[in-house]
Amino acid sequence: MMSDTGRSLSVFRRLSYATGHFLNDLCASMWFTYLLVFYHSVLGFQNTNAGVLLLVGQIADGVCTPLIGYESDKNPGCGNYGKRKTWHLVGTVSVVLSFAFIFNQCLGCESLTPQWVSLTYFIPFIIIFQFGWAATQISHLSLIPELVTCEHAKVELTAYRYSFTVIANITVYAVAYLLFHFQVRQEDDPSLGDTLGPIDIPVFRNLSLIVLGIGSVFSLLFHLGTKERRPRAAREAGGEEGRSKAVSEEDEEEGEQRPLLRPSSPPPQSTLLQWKCWLRQPAFYQVAVLYMCTRLIVNLSQTYISMYLINTLGLPKKFIATIPLVMYLSGFLSSFIMKPISRLIGKCLMYFVGLLLILVFSYWVLLDDRMGQQVYGAAILLGAGSATILVMSLSMTADLIADQTQSGAFVYGAMSFTDKVANGAAVMIIQALHPCHTILCCPACVWFYHYIMVIVTGGVAVVAALALCTIFIWPIKIRQRGLSVVSGLMGYQDDSEFSSDDAGGIN
Repeated sequence: MMSDTGRSLSVFRRLSYATGHFLNDLCASMWFTYLLVFYHSVLGFQNTNAGVLLLVGQIADGVCTPLIGYESDKNPGCGNYGKRKTWHLVGTVSVVLSFAFIFNQCLGCESLTPQWVSLTYFIPFIIIFQFGWAATQISHLSLIPELVTCEHAKVELTAYRYSFTVIANITVYAVAYLLFHFQVRQEDDPSLGDTLGPIDIPVFRNLSLIVLGIGSVFSLLFHLGTKERRPRAAREAGGEEGRSKAVSEEDEEEGEQRPLLRPSSPPPQSTLLQWKCWLRQPAFYQVAVLYMCTRLIVNLSQTYISMYLINTLGLPKKFIATIPLVMYLSGFLSSFIMKPISRLIGKCLMYFVGLLLILVFSYWVLLDDRMGQQVYGAAILLGAGSATILVMSLSMTADLIADQTQSGAFVYGAMSFTDKVANGAAVMIIQALHPCHTILCCPACVWFYHYIMVIVTGGVAVVAALALCTIFIWPIKIRQRGLSVVSGLMGYQDDSEFSSDDAGGIN
């Protein structure tokens, strides 16, 4: 049985919610895995120019994310559609209209066209795409604490969400493998399967169009199947009729899990934190650093795994589809066992288990510089570890928000801001340090990508472990000492502290 105040969602409602980020996940998979490969190895951009495009995208995402989070919390949305779903719809349309232009050749450009002209062409589409991606991500994440309040229900909903993330990545890599396979068969030239070049432009263009088609269908399912709750104030203003209707709806959702007798006395009023108050919370920065490190590990390993496979290990280009596919299959399987294990050992220890898997992968890559088919085993470790730390970090963010859903989008936006800026800066630094200044890989870049894979996994994992230690020492809790906040309809001044255990049942 759920907690006393926890709401339970049906399987259909959980699945419909999880589909809402599927388009974003499909596009993000292509963005992080194939952007540098496409612009450098296929279109022939210089390393720094390819890095500039990714940096522009990350900065645009980082700037848009907190602004969208603030506006999503502030504005009521379009009519009765809901403020979160309204922003989700705006983001979905923006992604659909821009993404196909990113993985295609510049319209009207030729082989002699200066690269700065192509950069000017691609940047507006990248900015529109990142705005739409941020709007969809923040609105979707902000729905978690609004749909459920029980701790384990949040973990379960986050696991559902990540399961669809894994399915999206599996879809992208499976389709990419099929497109590369059919390309070799049609051209009847086995050498095409070894290296990337301009001949692969149709492969990436078709992949982006397939991604948009599949993702649009799943976004439609989300909007049809997910019902956003009305704000608490709106329900209270609706009088007795509105309250009875809300009770009826909750009874219908909870079914046999609702208590037979409702509490005779009303629950205590929740203290509402506004967005400025979060900036004074130490736990806010603890979770932000942990989430940033998590995203650095997941995104940078996904970005440079293709370069590592082709340039360091010298594997055929089909491996840039099969190895990421193995990574996400292992992540998908591990997502099913996270909930029972995290319930037994807690989220922090579960996160630490994921870090151990990533450290083992990093040590394996460091020692074995001539990895062949054994790369599949290493990919399993990286995939399972990445899935574990990502789900747990998102769950810890939901723990931080607890019942403060009125400013939840700002929290998710701020977390994502640190993630995007850090990833963009890291990629730009790596691209600037690249030892080769040609399209083809020189001998120096063989070792360059080898050590990059070690640093972006093992090195960042050490920093994440230090951030995790601070949470072990100072658990996640909202400290309201000296803060003027709003409680219900009246102002409230409180010098007390309360942990997330007292606000939503979060450990």
